[in-house]
Amino acid sequence: MAATGAGTPRRPVRRSDKVSEAIARDIVRRIGAEELTPGTQLPPEAKMLEEYRVGRGSLREALRILEVHGLISIKPGPRGGPTVDQVHTENFGRMATLYFQMDGVTFADLVDALVIMEPILAGRAALRHDPQLVAEMTRFTRPGRMEDEEYTSDTADFHRLIAAMSGNPVMSLFGQSLTDIVRDRLSPPLFPKSRRPAVVNVHGDIARAIIDGDVDRAEELMREHMSEYAAYVRRRHPGRMREVVDWR
Repeated sequence: MAATGAGTPRRPVRRSDKVSEAIARDIVRRIGAEELTPGTQLPPEAKMLEEYRVGRGSLREALRILEVHGLISIKPGPRGGPTVDQVHTENFGRMATLYFQMDGVTFADLVDALVIMEPILAGRAALRHDPQLVAEMTRFTRPGRMEDEEYTSDTADFHRLIAAMSGNPVMSLFGQSLTDIVRDRLSPPLFPKSRRPAVVNVHGDIARAIIDGDVDRAEELMREHMSEYAAYVRRRHPGRMREVVDWR
């Protein structure tokens, strides 16, 4: 399915637009308008050059902009070309760190933001009470796995599901991207093994509050949980808390 179908009119380019940026915006608009799914191959370079009537350098710069932002991938070779990618919170977080660094945001600021965001997401998850996602949440009310890889995966899934259950894609994307940055930069950010049973129990209590639609309890439990988590991270990485989040 092409991103440049005849049924999607092309947005006029403003005189103030840089050519490559205007092309990149148009491609993104078409991906959304035509509901192109991840893995969909965009038109080949020759076809795009013919449609946009620009130089090869401008087109390639436009595609590079989208690739850097993680919205497309470009495969080399005769059967390659630009392909629509899945929107990942990691990519959003990576671009956010550029602004964090320029604005002097510290890791302490980042952790504080998580303490604020996570209870809000939990409360909205309980309030929205999506039946399908509530059914998924029930697995966290059962005994959890304690081995390193499984525990890490379950913990990530728990917070990711709550973000999705909030029903607000902006809050979900932003909240999950903050978690991604913390986990990537503050290794190991998880509680020690001795605390894992308690963490799994707390996750179970939060899950049950969300399943019951108890907004206040879901928020309260998550706030306590995240405050304890933040205190542990500060103890584990005291020097890092004062550092500015760097762009990677």
